[in-house]
Amino acid sequence: MTFENKTIWITGASSGIGEALTFQLAKQNCKLIISSRRETVLNEVKNKCQQPENIKVLPLDLADYKSLPTIVEKAIKLFGKVDILINNGGISHRSLIIDTAIEVDKKLMEIDYLGTVALSKALLPHFIAQKSGHFVTVTSLMGKFSSPYRSAYCGAKHALHGFFDALRLEHDKDNIKVTMICPGFVNTNVARNALTGNGSTQNEQDTATENGLDVDVFAKRMLKAIKKEKFEAYIGKGETKGVYLKRFFPKLLHKVVLRSAVR
Repeated sequence: MTFENKTIWITGASSGIGEALTFQLAKQNCKLIISSRRETVLNEVKNKCQQPENIKVLPLDLADYKSLPTIVEKAIKLFGKVDILINNGGISHRSLIIDTAIEVDKKLMEIDYLGTVALSKALLPHFIAQKSGHFVTVTSLMGKFSSPYRSAYCGAKHALHGFFDALRLEHDKDNIKVTMICPGFVNTNVARNALTGNGSTQNEQDTATENGLDVDVFAKRMLKAIKKEKFEAYIGKGETKGVYLKRFFPKLLHKVVLRSAVR
């Protein structure tokens, strides 16, 4: 699979992984639609790219999932089609379960799960009609196993795997692909923007995140996984081993995560 002449829609494109993907895909002779809540920042990202004339800015708010069918209609009209949707938008969370208000759990589910599902469901008829399409959803290693201080985030990311595994099965006949991208620690602002137990923003960088994979390195590996149409890709450093420990040695993983004391 090649990205050439494809129309690729990226959510969460104003920073971090989404921004890095935009910069790299802008070099690959494809059309890009970039989305997030911040239109001004999206335009700044666009203007830093090669061939900005091939990039359209389309603001959206995943939390307002009832508005997303209209957003999808606008996206399709921009270039006449969408070939790949990269579901990258979302937020994280850092607090103990006992200290986390239920409103925080609700917000994580609304943005990370329901927003992503609503956008994908709204685009699905377009993919079915053109007999091709590729959903790429950025979840997390926390969508495969869990860690303290991230209960709401883990719950939403696990839910995404359940939904998209079902979508892949139901629409294999329509030539629709699904790739789940599971990052480990990547050096972005995800920790700074994470919600705490009372819903406020953490505004601090985690040591593990700061020492994580460089975002440009991550984006290159992610694009390779998309090209190969992988079902799932685990991208990070040593923390990716947790997926296999969870599968074969869950009690050992429990002990390893307790010892790591990662926040």
